Amino acid sequence: MIIDCPWCGKRDVREFTYQGDGNIKRPAISDVNVDEFNAYVYDRENPAGDHLELWQHSGGCRSHLLVSRNTLTHQIASCETVGPWADKSGRAGK
Repeated sequence: MIIDCPWCGKRDVREFTYQGDGNIKRPAISDVNVDEFNAYVYDRENPAGDHLELWQHSGGCRSHLLVSRNTLTHQIASCETVGPWADKSGRAGK
């Protein structure tokens, strides 16, 4: 599988580390109970089809990426930088 990093260009998936579901939001520590936090850590869906995922380009620029991938075909529809390095559109500024 090839991931098109906004900073480095097209790279083999072996340069990246999967970091989980891109749709899940971490609950605030101040107002979460044990059951909610347990669900956040362990409960995951296994969707067939389009899915948002978080990846890190660990073997390259170290950027965190939001990847839209089809879990059946592994075809990647989009890849954008997330975090403080992304501009307002979510794309990396080159």
